[in-house]
Amino acid sequence: MMKLKLLSMGAAALLLAACSSTSDSMTDSTGGAGSAGGLGGMSGIGSSDLGGSGSAMGNVGPGSQEDLEVNVGDRVFFAYDSSSIDDAARQTLDRQTAWLQQFPNVTVTIEGHADQRGTREYNLALGERRAAAAKNYLTASGVSSNRILTLSYGEERPLDDGQNDSAYALNRRAVTVVNVTN
Repeated sequence: MMKLKLLSMGAAALLLAACSSTSDSMTDSTGGAGSAGGLGGMSGIGSSDLGGSGSAMGNVGPGSQEDLEVNVGDRVFFAYDSSSIDDAARQTLDRQTAWLQQFPNVTVTIEGHADQRGTREYNLALGERRAAAAKNYLTASGVSSNRILTLSYGEERPLDDGQNDSAYALNRRAVTVVNVTN
């Protein structure tokens, strides 16, 4: 009887682990396209064509944050000390433009991030330049600027706390977040 209880508890623990939600650091490596220097291999990971909303993760609500992450890509990456939009970032931002045009009532905030190198003040300014670069690209592509807010977190919200090039590359990003309205 004791073995049966232990077996049941183990099965329940495995079931709960399988159903757990994905953390932000996991969604970054699969949630969007973009590249920066050494991230070329990440381009396009986790993104699909605009059509088939919800195809990658079951029924995802059209126009939702999950829809953006799964079907379009919610983030772009930057080279060291740069806010320049590269080709991979352009591809993601082009998909975001089409998605935002498909959902004209959606507003977003673009969050700018930097890696841990540099002063806090410098990284806040760099994060703001990255968010502004993404916003400027979207507005130049036809998205109304009043639908896009920007916010810089600088180095305050790293996806990877590591002190190496791959960790730094994950932290140099701009993330598009769907604003929730009530």
